[in-house]
Amino acid sequence: MVIPGSKSATARALVVAALSDGPSTITGGLDARDTQLMRDALRALGVRIHTSFLYGSTSGEAFGTPGSDGAQPLAAGVWRVLPPARFVSSGDIDCGLAGTVARFVLPITAMAEGRTYVHGDQAMSARPIRPLLDALIDLGAGIPDGAFGIPLTVTGRPDLPGGPVIIDSSASSQFVSGLLLSGSRFRHGLDLRHVGPTLPSLPHIQMTIDILREHGVRIEEPEPAHWVVAPGPVRAGDIAIEPDLSTAAPFLAAAVVTDGTVRIPHWPLETNQPGALLLPLLEQLGARVHLEPGPAGRTGTLSVTGPGHWDLDGFDVDLADASELTPVVAALGVLTQGPSRIRGVGHIRGHETDRLAALEANFRSMGADVEQTEDGLVFRPAVLHGGPWGAYADHRLAQAGALLGLVVSGVMIDDIGCTSKTMPSFPSAWWSLATGTGR
Repeated sequence: MVIPGSKSATARALVVAALSDGPSTITGGLDARDTQLMRDALRALGVRIHTSFLYGSTSGEAFGTPGSDGAQPLAAGVWRVLPPARFVSSGDIDCGLAGTVARFVLPITAMAEGRTYVHGDQAMSARPIRPLLDALIDLGAGIPDGAFGIPLTVTGRPDLPGGPVIIDSSASSQFVSGLLLSGSRFRHGLDLRHVGPTLPSLPHIQMTIDILREHGVRIEEPEPAHWVVAPGPVRAGDIAIEPDLSTAAPFLAAAVVTDGTVRIPHWPLETNQPGALLLPLLEQLGARVHLEPGPAGRTGTLSVTGPGHWDLDGFDVDLADASELTPVVAALGVLTQGPSRIRGVGHIRGHETDRLAALEANFRSMGADVEQTEDGLVFRPAVLHGGPWGAYADHRLAQAGALLGLVVSGVMIDDIGCTSKTMPSFPSAWWSLATGTGR
């Protein structure tokens, strides 16, 4: 099973390349709705992004176009990113339902010449963003004081001062990542402190810090939840994207609930993707997990063989650092033979939809004994039956329904197409897996 590139890494790579001091090349990036929206948003601010192929010839490997003399395609999905000398708004950015686009691009629009109308899908207006807007206002951005969320209009300021700012990122770590990504381009850099009861998805913040440091940005962490970004250039450089380990989750869980085996190539031996945190839980549930290193020693082939859903013990897991896994882990929770609990994910009520409420409603409609807690879900064993499954335009919910459908007859997902957000090929890949033609 080949998994497409990481959505989180692709988004960060595109923004870093757009902020850089020269051209960069991104290979292996995810080509899906969210990342298309990100590319279109950056283009609306003056960034040129060319989709191409790598071609080889007798003179060596180089960028080319179909029909180049002697050139043959070697790899697809290559983006050449050429940042502008200064950001200039074309007036309109569509975020769709992608919180990553809104939260990562808004700080750039605050530095772009002109006015930018930022909008999205209807459900986007319910996604948390006010703390980021307040922080940008404090940093000198031209955002109306009464702005509560999207849609809104940003008046750009190329000399955005930056400097010290406090933010409550309890609702989303993307508030922190969005500011860190652009911080070195602010006139006085960025001195960012998080204040709030929780800070979810710390691995995603570390992913942001790592890619910035790889591109020459100086970031200090004098204490927990405090980051200081020095003003200066972002160094251009080529970026290779890992497979999306969160997108791999339903396929790995499929092996667990069906007593089958799933193999995924190109699994990174070392990674800061939170999706990798699923593997210890699968082992706890009785799955056999093996990662065979490849010849280069950087990636390998991951194999997961499951015990079957009839042999799953209950679990208690904190997913605060990997909340994207919640829908798939919840589907495992309703199939266990003992009580199970997911903790640390109260903030996902503000994701593409209120994921906790949606999961509770879907599972209960199928006979599951499940209820919300303040920060998660609890499950008790029950006999399940088929029925409609609401995706709520949420790719992770649709994937959870597909997983449940492997062992519960008659699960009918109302919008499997919403998986195009992160994996356009998910319906066909899932069919291949379920029928045994693509493992």
